[in-house]
Amino acid sequence: MDPSLVRTLPLFSKLSAAELDMLLEQATLRRFAIGEAVFEQGAAATQFFLLLHGRLKVTQVTADGQQIIVRMVHPGDIFGFAKALQRDDYPGTPTASAESVVICWPTQVWDLFIEKNPHLAVNAMQTIGQRLQEAHTRIREMATEEVERRVAHAVLRLIIQAGKTESAGI
Repeated sequence: MDPSLVRTLPLFSKLSAAELDMLLEQATLRRFAIGEAVFEQGAAATQFFLLLHGRLKVTQVTADGQQIIVRMVHPGDIFGFAKALQRDDYPGTPTASAESVVICWPTQVWDLFIEKNPHLAVNAMQTIGQRLQEAHTRIREMATEEVERRVAHAVLRLIIQAGKTESAGI
């Protein structure tokens, strides 16, 4: 895999060329068509991932069968790192909302990644912290705000996370 594909991502920016090569030697590249799942909720967590291109929608199915959108995965985001959450299975299902390219690593190398590359550990902690903060915000909104305000906040979050500036607006 060509290191230039990931060299500019914050996750890899502090790694030496040799460290990056070592990480990429253990990686595989996969493409997902719109509507295709990267993995299924409840499946054994055998890999962790980085979205290189595209967009993924992560859903969870509740005990009573309702499907909810948990989050969106954007290019440069790591996901599916169940091992960092002390889980043996995946808590949700990421599905391609656009043609997507994903880098995959076997779960067994997670501990080695963290040990050899503290920046990856810090990035994972920041990602988990950010997701926890987003969950707290959503819980607070559901408990205290009317539907219209919650929808407006969701749209604003999507604009910030995924909006593209064009001549007619975002």
